[in-house]
Amino acid sequence: MADKSGEADIRSLDIDKLARGFADEQNILKSLTRQESTSSREIRTYQKTSGFLDTATTNDTAISLIPTSQFARPFVIEQSWTRNVDHVKDFMAESPWLSLSDLKDNDVDLLNTNVRDIVRAVQRKVDLRIFSILTNALAATPTLPLTGSVTVQNTGATGTGWDDVAAGNPIKDLLVGQRKIRQKGYDPKQAVIGLNSIEHEFLMDYIITQKGSSIPSYAVEKLRAGAVMEILGNSIFVNEHFTTDWVYMWIPEQALAWKSLTGLTAALIEEKLIGVKVRVLEQGEAILTDPNAVHVTSDTTT
Repeated sequence: MADKSGEADIRSLDIDKLARGFADEQNILKSLTRQESTSSREIRTYQKTSGFLDTATTNDTAISLIPTSQFARPFVIEQSWTRNVDHVKDFMAESPWLSLSDLKDNDVDLLNTNVRDIVRAVQRKVDLRIFSILTNALAATPTLPLTGSVTVQNTGATGTGWDDVAAGNPIKDLLVGQRKIRQKGYDPKQAVIGLNSIEHEFLMDYIITQKGSSIPSYAVEKLRAGAVMEILGNSIFVNEHFTTDWVYMWIPEQALAWKSLTGLTAALIEEKLIGVKVRVLEQGEAILTDPNAVHVTSDTTT
């Protein structure tokens, strides 16, 4: 049974001062958003209608009326915006009271371990919130607040998915994602790809085993921080935040913004001669500002 602070049998053991035994899952999504600050808990944004401006087809013709006849008056065209309101979320957690005695003689470094792991817990919740905003737009009836009414682009995988040795084609699926993003006016070379370790396994197997290509190897300086490889000009991030059966492609500097009211902050609360507790807070919200800068490949595994 795992020990908690105050339990006797965790003392006097020949163990490291810093508790070990669990691999850390990297929290990367916040770093792949546009970082902005907000001074208010209510966030108002305006989403411009996507696409090129053109004339309304009110004269029983389906062609554009921008080319006009000589001496004709020009048709009026204008842009429109949708106003959206989001609210800052509080991401906060704290430790139990750590007694002065425990802090002084415990073999485990209770204070530093709690600070580190509570901070990481809050960071993880922020990352999961960003992931929820990125992916919940796939739902026909989203359950989370979303900016605008436009959903992100979604295409089914080739064949029955990336684990389909006969008909699956991960490279074609990634090229389709690039094409869909380009058709909406964005540069797909600026996009990143996020996938689960299972999809990464199928992708590498397809490239190396099925197609006989060499193992991809790239200079570290060419990759974004946290990326494991580059393919088709896009950095690939492997993370267990990304759900199996889906592969995500988006442009970090354009698709998502993280609106920060209070940056990640840790405070030590002290009860004199008794003990301390650690409290960690971050306040902010993820905003999907450009849904068309996102493409999701679905049904990648059976």
